[in-house]
Amino acid sequence: MTTLAEHIIVAGAENHPPMLEKSMYDTWASRKRLFIKGKKHGRMMLDSIDNDDCDVQATNIILHGLPLDVYALVNHQETAKDIWDKVKLLMKGTELSYPERKCRLYNLFDKFASIQGEALW
Repeated sequence: MTTLAEHIIVAGAENHPPMLEKSMYDTWASRKRLFIKGKKHGRMMLDSIDNDDCDVQATNIILHGLPLDVYALVNHQETAKDIWDKVKLLMKGTELSYPERKCRLYNLFDKFASIQGEALW
């Protein structure tokens, strides 16, 4: 029995699908769907993500766009829908808006303090 990773290697990639940034899940999900839609048989692949069908090509495209730590958590799933749902669950709550990210950066900056005589390089 072949693994999903082996299917990915066999299928190859014409161009790289959008990579998942953990703080930008919703953007990734919509870009991934557009990427898949533009592929041959894209509608069938999207149906396999929305239903419980096993489409190796859709599975490969999803897995290609995952960071290694997320990939390790979902590569044992058998269908594109299972992978999609698991990634969605893993990324739930990681989306930060621009103002939230800006506020966090300012808070970190405010906490930064230099010590007299300390070199910062």
